[in-house]
Amino acid sequence: MADLPALRELARHLSMSLGGRLAAACRAGIAQVPGACALCQGRARGGLCGFCHAAVLRSMAGGLPRCPVCCLALDGRQPCPDCAPRPPAFDRAIAAFDYAPPGDLLIHYLKTGRRFTSAGMLAGLLADAARRAAPPLPGHAILVPVPASRASIMERGFNPAAEVARCLSRQLGLAYRPELLLRAREGRRQTRLKRRERASGVRSLYACPRPVPGAAIAVVDDVLTTGSTLHSIAQEFRAAGAASVCGLVLARTPAARGANGYVPAHAVLGGGGLASEDVA
Repeated sequence: MADLPALRELARHLSMSLGGRLAAACRAGIAQVPGACALCQGRARGGLCGFCHAAVLRSMAGGLPRCPVCCLALDGRQPCPDCAPRPPAFDRAIAAFDYAPPGDLLIHYLKTGRRFTSAGMLAGLLADAARRAAPPLPGHAILVPVPASRASIMERGFNPAAEVARCLSRQLGLAYRPELLLRAREGRRQTRLKRRERASGVRSLYACPRPVPGAAIAVVDDVLTTGSTLHSIAQEFRAAGAASVCGLVLARTPAARGANGYVPAHAVLGGGGLASEDVA
């Protein structure tokens, strides 16, 4: 069986030196090399076998209505529990899959398992979701990853959002401009914070260092939970002159069913899980 991660890394280096069309053909050829499925370790092409690919995307194809802004699955009778209390500053969010088994394992492997070579496969799932979105992303949209903290970079050795955004840029043919968003300070890890703490924790955490008049900004992150991070970043880009701000996330944390209807999952998950924006 071919060493797929090594081949993908080779393709990445080749893309830096080869022409655009030749590099794209090289990456397409690598994607067809049989390898091990990222979840079940069975035979797969492109990172996931057919069964696991369908399982990861099953909830997105389940027919439940979704909030048109934050992509949260709803029951059709309740207002969005995340957007109703505070209208977001971003226009909409596009998610590849829900943060639920087995897709949550892909996020875990990327972030905790440090499988940065899986970023291309995950970006492919997000690229497919972006292509299906209506209306589609504008052709001049700029991809901007959520910056990771210094502590997170030291721990993992890379920024998951940046790796995904870099791969997504190639797959969608959109500009990649990480320098348009900076961390103004170091913040607390959001995994252990409640809604109100999350909202205050990301305030003034990010900054857009230059004007972006009329820009269509697509902020790339791994998981969307409360939307506090994306909301705060969208405010910064709006203030800098952006015409639109959307979120492109690998996974959307689903809502949990409570006694009084839907409740955001972060309110019942408890601390320590990965089902949240990782601001650290």
